[in-house]
Amino acid sequence: MGKLTIMREFVQFLLERKKWWLTPIILMLLLLGSLIVLTEGSALAPFIYTLF
Repeated sequence: MGKLTIMREFVQFLLERKKWWLTPIILMLLLLGSLIVLTEGSALAPFIYTLF
């Protein structure tokens, strides 16, 4: 099962169940996760980790 399949199933779930309130939560989690991963080895890492 590929990553695109999981995303497609999630979008179908949102469409069928009308769970649109989950969309901003998932987007924010993805943005915060990518921010942590991308700045892991940089000099900004100590400052970003203090936010959490």
